[in-house]
Amino acid sequence: MATKKKRVFEAAKEVRAIARERVGTVPAARTIEPKSARRKPKHKKPAGEEE
Repeated sequence: MATKKKRVFEAAKEVRAIARERVGTVPAARTIEPKSARRKPKHKKPAGEEE
């Protein structure tokens, strides 16, 4: 017969569980865009011109 191992109390896990209960789960991580992609263009293009 196999005996079950007794669980050891871990304060850190308990604190995290209480925080999750109060605040909620953490939002999912998002990728960071390169600076060139998130920077706005310095000059607006004329209305008639398209890429």
